[in-house]
Amino acid sequence: MNKPQINVTPLIDVLLVLLIIFMVVTPMKPSSFDAKIPQPPESKSNVQTNPLALVVVVNSDATLDLNKEHLAANVDDPSALIERLNGVFDQREKNLAFADASDGSVPHIERTVFIKAPKNLDYGSVAKVVDAVKMAKAGPVSLQIDGLE
Repeated sequence: MNKPQINVTPLIDVLLVLLIIFMVVTPMKPSSFDAKIPQPPESKSNVQTNPLALVVVVNSDATLDLNKEHLAANVDDPSALIERLNGVFDQREKNLAFADASDGSVPHIERTVFIKAPKNLDYGSVAKVVDAVKMAKAGPVSLQIDGLE
């Protein structure tokens, strides 16, 4: 008995046709595309700093400043920072210093704190400062990058 054999000639013909199609189509695909890149503003706008903004600066020697006011606190003992933040929040409650509620929400005491640290400071030190700020019941807490004033 003869064993049945598969005729591969039509298969090779189909593969060659596919190869030719891919060779013709490949050079037609776009090799690049235009991206819209935003341009920097032509003039620096005079942006006013929010007077209620609280910025905790972690210095390279691990000392802490609050809004350019040097505190007797450091990364390992942030108790003076916690006391100062609690004092600021208490003062805001007494003076009814509410955050802007222009979106129609209920006004609340502004408790946003920005933490600014140098790039060479280790993550653990920044995490300790974030924990200390949260212990003072601040929130939201945001991190700033170098180069922002």
